[in-house]
Amino acid sequence: MENFVFQNPTKIYFGKNAISNINAELVKFGTNVLLVYGGGSIKRNGLYDTVIQCLKSAGKNITELSGVMPNPRREKVYEGISYCKDKNIDFILAVGGGSVIDCSKFVAAGAKTDDDFWESYLVNQKICNAALPIGTILTLAGTGSEMNSGGVISDFENHLKLHYGSPLLFPKFSILDPSYTFSLPREQLIYGAVDAMSHILESYFSAPDISNVSDDLAESLFKSLMYNLDLALKKPKDYLPRSNLMWCCTLALNGLLSLGKEGDWMSHEIEHSLSAFYDIPHAVGLSIVHPNHLMYVLESSIPKFKRFAQNVFGIEKKEMTDEQIARAGISMLSNYFRSMNVPTTLGEINVQSNDIPKLAASVKTFPISYAPKYCYDDVVAVLTNSLEIIHYD
Repeated sequence: MENFVFQNPTKIYFGKNAISNINAELVKFGTNVLLVYGGGSIKRNGLYDTVIQCLKSAGKNITELSGVMPNPRREKVYEGISYCKDKNIDFILAVGGGSVIDCSKFVAAGAKTDDDFWESYLVNQKICNAALPIGTILTLAGTGSEMNSGGVISDFENHLKLHYGSPLLFPKFSILDPSYTFSLPREQLIYGAVDAMSHILESYFSAPDISNVSDDLAESLFKSLMYNLDLALKKPKDYLPRSNLMWCCTLALNGLLSLGKEGDWMSHEIEHSLSAFYDIPHAVGLSIVHPNHLMYVLESSIPKFKRFAQNVFGIEKKEMTDEQIARAGISMLSNYFRSMNVPTTLGEINVQSNDIPKLAASVKTFPISYAPKYCYDDVVAVLTNSLEIIHYD
């Protein structure tokens, strides 16, 4: 293992009726609460009423910021910041998935500065010196935002989707009750798992490739995600696979798997361009881009890709070369996404070859473990390869 420093301050309440612990947390914060949620599903499944009751029993004054959409917009953040300053908000409670939580994080940061949050944090990456405390109630597993300090927000007018992180943006607590995912559409359940798988791959396929615990954990988590997603799809009301899925998704991006690893994250950068232009689900863009990016850089670390093929997908064919086994593993990854009915080619989201230059030009490139000089031409190559289904031979 390489040297690392690890700290994750988020307190997790996990399991059935975990929300019963919320009052013990709410008493730690001020009276005025901003309740942030999405399109109304929490009202249909009854969670909204439960949360309102909890807040009122704790003596809180409630201001609501609703309508947070997937690929959350900066306009919604500005709306939330305005509420926080006008209502003297003391605490933010995010109820939803990664989009709601990410939006809440930027509201928390923006509410404590007189500067423009977008220019200061997203564009110029200035240090955040203050933020409102936030707590989360997770309803859609996938992004890991409930136990990390980062988030992504979009400016669709200018086709930008940018990331920012600060230690001040760790949620103070997160309530993870797998029962809240029972009402999710099949598609959203799959997308959450795909997102988490991509998070695992970003750390796993990066230096160092010598034996380390982080990679061992990554392989186990990846296989657990596949196994429990399959069970959850077959038995939608079975609590056990839902609980395993939820915790896998949290572990995939709470910092544990990145310990001692450089990390890649170029696939996410390319995907951000796709969803900034086309407003597609994040997981759809990742299912298209990530296998193609990995296939593109595979020759730089064939032993690691072979290990993935063997340990995750069980490919053991003596008549195949190491490179063939490595390529077969990434092909199986793409096929697995396709088997879940997730798009794996650009054509399926109506992106054509003549769109690639503008997409590639908007991608921020940087050195990665397997391609220290990764640049615009590499992005073009990956996107061009993404026009067709992957074949390893």
